[in-house]
Amino acid sequence: MKTEPNIMKRRLLLLQKLLYETTDEQHPINTFEILDYLREEGIITNRKTIRGDLDLMVECGMDIVTIQSKPNKYFWGARRFEQAELKLLIDAVSSSRFITQRKSRDLVKKIVGLASEPRQKELRRNIYATNRIKSRNESLLYIVDTVNEAVSRRKKISFQYQDYSPKKKKVLKNDGEVYTLSPYALFWNEDFYYVVGYSEKHENISSFRADRICNIQLLKEKAVKRPKDFSLDRYSRQIFEMFDGDTVKVTLECSNDIMRYVIDRFGENVKTEIATDDTFYAYPEVALSPNFYSWLFKFTGSIRIVAPFRAKREYFEKAKTVVADEELS
Repeated sequence: MKTEPNIMKRRLLLLQKLLYETTDEQHPINTFEILDYLREEGIITNRKTIRGDLDLMVECGMDIVTIQSKPNKYFWGARRFEQAELKLLIDAVSSSRFITQRKSRDLVKKIVGLASEPRQKELRRNIYATNRIKSRNESLLYIVDTVNEAVSRRKKISFQYQDYSPKKKKVLKNDGEVYTLSPYALFWNEDFYYVVGYSEKHENISSFRADRICNIQLLKEKAVKRPKDFSLDRYSRQIFEMFDGDTVKVTLECSNDIMRYVIDRFGENVKTEIATDDTFYAYPEVALSPNFYSWLFKFTGSIRIVAPFRAKREYFEKAKTVVADEELS
């Protein structure tokens, strides 16, 4: 037989569950609807008791909003995530190449569950299937979890690395060699997760694609200390953007219609000025690397290197090589 204190606890929990899961500012619930819900759950009470319960919940920090009417209406106010934020998270999870199709569905389902029931229907209606390439590595979350634990405990990890054969079959790189790494961080770059740390094989700081790691193990051995001057931001820019090596300032004359691409690549702080009615100058600082020239080739006719002369010469030589290769093929 349930005692009065237990009935009160159950009533409060059910009331919290009802308000959190089914109400929001557009879908309040009135006192009689609350009483009917509790009656269906086997709890008989009255409006005065409900009012007292709601006051207690507010005192405990729950954002229960009252709409004065006859009868009064109530809804759960501030939530951890706004509707637009949930939609943003769903889109990110759905489109991420790093997350497998199955895990994307699981995560989206959990994200949708953070909204009230009426808003969940709205979110489901706005989920669009995409044909984006998705990872097939179902162990990714375990890999990420292991790396995070290693970073936190300052331990080494070991793993094998995967590649693809000409027949599109997964194969272990270097005949299944086991790599040992002192991981420093995980970071995201252009839809892929990377593990960065000190590699004993390369005897320097290296990065590995997380979705190509397999057979990962957390080792008992202490990790090599992270260098005091190591900057993850600087490292990622050097490796994945156009800053590998000593940087130089270049002058680019660009068509007005590609300003957005210049900002996407170099950020809003890149110095620019008007050149002509149809063009502008941009003065980014880059390394004269293959990455830089590959990016320029995408805008042939829309970007011209003005200075330095070395950059103009190298770009011209690479363009000649590309043209020659195409003529021979």
